[in-house]
Amino acid sequence: MMMIQDERTDAVYSSTAPVTVHVIRYPQDMKRWHLVAAYLKLRKEVFVDRLDWPLFHADELEFEQYDSFYTTYIVACQGDEVVGGARLRRTDQRSTGGCLRYSYMIRDAYLGLLPGLPNDLCFEMPPESDRVWELTRMVVNGPKAITRKILETANDFLREHHASSILFLGSPAFLRMARSWNWPASCLGPVTGNADGRFQVIECPVRG
Repeated sequence: MMMIQDERTDAVYSSTAPVTVHVIRYPQDMKRWHLVAAYLKLRKEVFVDRLDWPLFHADELEFEQYDSFYTTYIVACQGDEVVGGARLRRTDQRSTGGCLRYSYMIRDAYLGLLPGLPNDLCFEMPPESDRVWELTRMVVNGPKAITRKILETANDFLREHHASSILFLGSPAFLRMARSWNWPASCLGPVTGNADGRFQVIECPVRG
């Protein structure tokens, strides 16, 4: 899934340390790759330890075929602590997993390549384009202001790379949240789900 928001009180985050959001890519950002590792650790703590999702993990990190050196990571830090993050993949990218060549999560689920995810996520075949990106595995330990910072940073990055739109796989509540921030959002498929919850594919234009 795309997004998990930990609704702890703002009092927990009373630190005066500002939230800084980093865009991390390989190889130019290898000096900051420890932040990606901390983000993968946060994913394991939330998705596996807290929510008990049956996801692959090793060495206290949760990762899968869509985590690679071709993936762009958006990582939020408050002081020295990683408090959130997400990953971005261009929809025309490919990753090799054994005898399979994966594209991106939403499209591969639609094609029935991902056991556990329904294949009726979209009304029609999801796009493959160098101007359309997918954002998934977003996790935030803190208030919604951190979520907004991550999304705004992702939007700025995508605008700089001439993207036209971004796809999300998240809960139906994300659609309402995006619209409350005046970010036009549309549904590419029905509300569906599995044992982990209900979710929906949402597309937003990259804002200028």
